[in-house]
Amino acid sequence: MPFDRFSAQAAAYARFRIGYPAALYEWLLPLVPGRQRAWDCATGNGQVAVVLAAHFAEVDATDLSDSQLAQAPARPNIHYQTARAEHTPFPNGAFDLITVGQAVHWFDHAAYHREVRRVARPGAVLAEWGYGLGCISPAIDPLVWHFYREVLGPYWDENRRHVDDEYARIPFPFADVQRADFAEQRQWSAAWFLDYLRTWSSVQNYQKQHGTDPVALVAEVLAQAWGPGARAVVFPVFARAGRVE
Repeated sequence: MPFDRFSAQAAAYARFRIGYPAALYEWLLPLVPGRQRAWDCATGNGQVAVVLAAHFAEVDATDLSDSQLAQAPARPNIHYQTARAEHTPFPNGAFDLITVGQAVHWFDHAAYHREVRRVARPGAVLAEWGYGLGCISPAIDPLVWHFYREVLGPYWDENRRHVDDEYARIPFPFADVQRADFAEQRQWSAAWFLDYLRTWSSVQNYQKQHGTDPVALVAEVLAQAWGPGARAVVFPVFARAGRVE
């Protein structure tokens, strides 16, 4: 059964979730042999698809969630549609590049990889990436980690562990594998950061079970430690890419 943990907070997700650093695309795009067609799988609100649209003639972007897709920016060369990662309407050998940002941990990996091999052109590139908890300061980071591990620990789906170990336990049976690490920095107020926390799937799971907002449990102490101004929040981004033979 496919996971959909983000439809309920689609508008907040589009507003408060991060994008990905330019350095990631500068690393990835030279690896790709062609620029005709790309597939952004689990596109969410289309943030990766929009970047790819500047480099490819056509971009197909799919997601489980109609609510997420409704937040995605329109571009003349992007075609958004609802589809599972493991089963798509695309023809064989269609794509030069396939990307998955912060989502592959939700997939049936064996079925997804079969679909990748079916729809990829010979020599196409598959790239998967994700990001961990943001780092803010020695005073604030322990508060966030406590909230993440202790308060919300029971409410994370088991799949989340794959993000914590940077996909080390998710198979990646492709050729010429390359890995890279990046950082995405944002300047956020405490209020903005708290709204970002509310996009977490574990927060939604907690709310469904208890009927209350768990972010309220940490909001006051975090805001006091944060102070009135904006702070830099640095997210570690991990990526891997391989060639589909």
